[in-house]
Amino acid sequence: MYDLLKGLRVVEGSAFVAAPTCGLYLAQMGAEVIRFDNIGGGPDFRRWPLAENGMSLYWEGLNKAKKSVALDLTRPEGREIAQRLAAAPGEDGGLFVTNFPVEGFLAYEQLAKLRPDLVCVRVMGWADGSQGMDYTINAALGLPQMTGPADDERPVNHVLAAWDLLTGAYCAFAMVSALLARQRDGHGREVRVPLSDVGAATMANLGFTTETMLSGRQRLRMGNDVYGAFGRDFTTSDGVKLMLLAITPKQWSKALEALGIGPEVARVEADLGVSFAKDEGLRFTHRERLYPLFERAFAQKTAAELTPAFDAGGVTWGSYQPLEAALDDPRLFKGNPLFQEVAHPSGLTYAAPGAMGTIPQDERQPVRRAPRLGEHTDEVLANVLGMGSAEIAKLHDQGVVAGA
Repeated sequence: MYDLLKGLRVVEGSAFVAAPTCGLYLAQMGAEVIRFDNIGGGPDFRRWPLAENGMSLYWEGLNKAKKSVALDLTRPEGREIAQRLAAAPGEDGGLFVTNFPVEGFLAYEQLAKLRPDLVCVRVMGWADGSQGMDYTINAALGLPQMTGPADDERPVNHVLAAWDLLTGAYCAFAMVSALLARQRDGHGREVRVPLSDVGAATMANLGFTTETMLSGRQRLRMGNDVYGAFGRDFTTSDGVKLMLLAITPKQWSKALEALGIGPEVARVEADLGVSFAKDEGLRFTHRERLYPLFERAFAQKTAAELTPAFDAGGVTWGSYQPLEAALDDPRLFKGNPLFQEVAHPSGLTYAAPGAMGTIPQDERQPVRRAPRLGEHTDEVLANVLGMGSAEIAKLHDQGVVAGA
C-alpha cells in the first residue's frame, strides 16, 4: 500500500477479473475504492478457489483494500443509490469503473446527467457490446493454436487470464489519465476498454499480426521453443528440467562456456557459414542443429552440478518448479516484503501482496484485507451520500441495502 492516490474516491461496480483488478491497483496506490454488489454477492462472490467454509479466495484476493456496499440492484431504489454513488460530488470523486453493459441504468449518459464531469472506465468483452471473456477472446485471436506441443493439433488454453489482467491494468492507467485530463479541461469522459481491443492491439504491437499478413498464416506451434531466439527446456542427468535462454551475445557465450560445448558449436557455425554470436535469429533458425549439442551437455551433469556453474558464469536460466515449491522461494514469496500476513474475511490468515511496485522514497503501508460483503454500507451512505441514520435504517428495513 502507498498513498500516491490518497484522497481519490473511485466507485466500482464490477465482477470477475478485469474491472476488480483495476480497482485493486488503484486502492493499493491509496485511492478509496468503494465496490457495490448485489445483496448476497455478485456472480463472482463464490468463485473458485474456495476456502473450506465456502468463502471465495479469488474474491478475497481481488478486493483487498476496498470498501463494500451491498444493494438490491434489482430494485429501482437500489439502482438509484448505485448511480448516486458513481456520480457523488467532490473534486476527487466522480470516478467510476465498471463492467456493466454500455446500455442500462449505469450507462454513461444516465450517470452524466447527475455529474457531467464524471470519468467512467468501462470494461467490455467485444467492442460491439456483445459478451466476451478472456478465454473466448483468446480463442478468437488464434493463440491456443500456437500454444503447446508441435505434434498435437488440439488448442491449448493458457492458465493465466492474460487479457483480463492486461485490461485491468490498462483501465487503471486510463482512469488516472482521464482524471488528469479532467483537471486540465473540466470535462468528463467514458473510456471503453474491450478485452477484444486489448487483445488485438497487443497482438499487433508484438508483431503477430504483421507476421501473419506477410506469411499468409499464423505462427506454427513449437512447444517450449522461444520464438526468434535460443531458448528451451533441457533435462539434466538426474531428470531435472531447466529453462535455458540465450538472447544476447553475452548470454549465448556464457551458456556455451558453462556447458563446455564452444568447440562443437564452432564446428556447426563453420559447416553452415554463420556466426551464432552475432545473430539470435540464426540460433533460432538452426536450433535443430544446436539442440542435440545442448541436450547431450545437460544429460551429462546433474542439476546440482550445472546450476552453480550457470550462476558463476552469468547464464540466464531457470528451474521449473511447482507452486508449492515457489512458495518457499525467497525471490517470489517467502520473506518478500511485498507480502504480509493478513487475517481475511474467510477466517484464514495468510500472506497477501500489497502494491506490486516498490517506491524506495516512500514507506510501504500495511496490506489491507478485502471487506466483508456490505461491511461499509452504512459508512458510505452516510459519508458519501450524506444520508442520516433514520434514512439508512429505513433502507435496511425495506431490504434495499444490507450490511455485513
